[in-house]
Amino acid sequence: MRNNFFKAMLFSGLLLSGGLFAQQKATAIVNADQGKVIIDKHIYGHFAEHLGRCIYEGIWVGENSTIPNTNGYRNDVVAALKKINIPNLRWPGGCFADEYHWMDGIGPREKRAKMINTHWGGVVEDNSFGTHEFLNLCELLGTEPYICGNLGSGSVEEMSKWIEYMTFDGESPMANLRKQNGREKPWKVRLFGVGNENWGCGGNMTPEGYAENYRRYATYVRNYGENRVYKIAGGANVDDYRWTEVCMKNIPHHMMQGISLHNYTFTEGWTSKGDATGFNEEQYFKVLLNGNRMDELITRHTGIMDQYDPQKRISLVVDEWGAWYNVEKGTNPGFLYQQNTLRDAILAGSILNIFHKHADRVKIANIAQMVNVLQAIILTDKEKMILTPTYYVFDMYKVHHDATLLPMEVNTGEYGFGRRKLPNITSTASVDKNGAVHISLVNIDPKNDIEVSCDVRGAKVSKMTDGQIITGKVVDSHNTFDNPYEVQLENFKNAKFKNGTLTVKLPAKSLVTIELK
Repeated sequence: MRNNFFKAMLFSGLLLSGGLFAQQKATAIVNADQGKVIIDKHIYGHFAEHLGRCIYEGIWVGENSTIPNTNGYRNDVVAALKKINIPNLRWPGGCFADEYHWMDGIGPREKRAKMINTHWGGVVEDNSFGTHEFLNLCELLGTEPYICGNLGSGSVEEMSKWIEYMTFDGESPMANLRKQNGREKPWKVRLFGVGNENWGCGGNMTPEGYAENYRRYATYVRNYGENRVYKIAGGANVDDYRWTEVCMKNIPHHMMQGISLHNYTFTEGWTSKGDATGFNEEQYFKVLLNGNRMDELITRHTGIMDQYDPQKRISLVVDEWGAWYNVEKGTNPGFLYQQNTLRDAILAGSILNIFHKHADRVKIANIAQMVNVLQAIILTDKEKMILTPTYYVFDMYKVHHDATLLPMEVNTGEYGFGRRKLPNITSTASVDKNGAVHISLVNIDPKNDIEVSCDVRGAKVSKMTDGQIITGKVVDSHNTFDNPYEVQLENFKNAKFKNGTLTVKLPAKSLVTIELK
């Protein structure tokens, strides 16, 4: 009798603690007729720095490479990027931007100056991938270029001439030089960052010093013809709220359209990044807990911005974000090459949902980085290429590009360790220009499925199409060159819509998107 009592108590404890046998349920409400804010597609931007194998081998192999290419650009990588409709691409850095002198990267490649990439591995940079190669890539991809200018070690004249070289359609020394180098018509370059991380690798400036420098440099980043430059000030590192306040106070608002924020996610912190694979469940949770801090950072930075810009004319540009782990064993520490698991997909979905929540102020964001560096969406090994779990999140979430954010409330349980807890579901909903409603749900709980009952109000729905899901056997699941499809985007049919209620049986450790038309 006593043994039966303890067995019952043990079973109840498993239920209460979210154990393997617990039945989880959640309710939600989506008000499909109350959306007001557009989710800017530029939230889904990417970042390609001259770092490790991101540019060279990852994107650019040159016209004479045995790797299939079009004018030097890898065909497989270009096709993968086109599929997810990347809206913008930030280049050439990062820390590299503030030691990059653009005139070294134009003209005949065999005559371009070589330099040492002092920030990233001390390797020789031959400048074979420069302004023309980057802007032509953007045209090939159908994406907007986001140029980051050199304020740290470059001159006002250098920055001024760069924007003239790229965008002026007329008679001038820089326009003529561009034509001489093979480009008759100017490019359209709207997004332009005036420096990068100028509190650190971009010059170790004070916020007052940077604001004064910004005013001077930005004055000469001119609009030519119909090209209108969207000037982005180099903003804060993580929670440096004073930096944001000084810039908002000291830089005239007509001189900047955006201010940046950089925040990476570590397992513990900068000195204890953890490994990309082989982690335990507590380390899994810590990454999601630290990633969730993005919400607090955006809330507090935008609170400061609201004081100086209540009309929200200046956007917050989160142009470096993503997971940062220890490099893979046997690789150059300066190349920042790391694997990418289902955990990173769940992290990416959760952070993109946070960006959606703040879509009234967050208009541009760039995951770091695109290929072979940090939380990359693509990994390459010579002629081989694989798509990472994070790639599939960007594929799944492209339905939210330029859609209207819908108010959504979720009543759910929690997942965590000890006193540290997170809601076990993060979510977002939007309606596109054709009236289709998309609801995305992320179950961060690695063990328990959750049945979600969602009341969809104010929508004229005639059918539910097959959903999409990203999941894996374990949170450590990842794709390798020998097994490239361990984690991928698949059809999801475990949902139904009846009488205005969407019911989704959301598997553990998964991301699901449902479309209602």
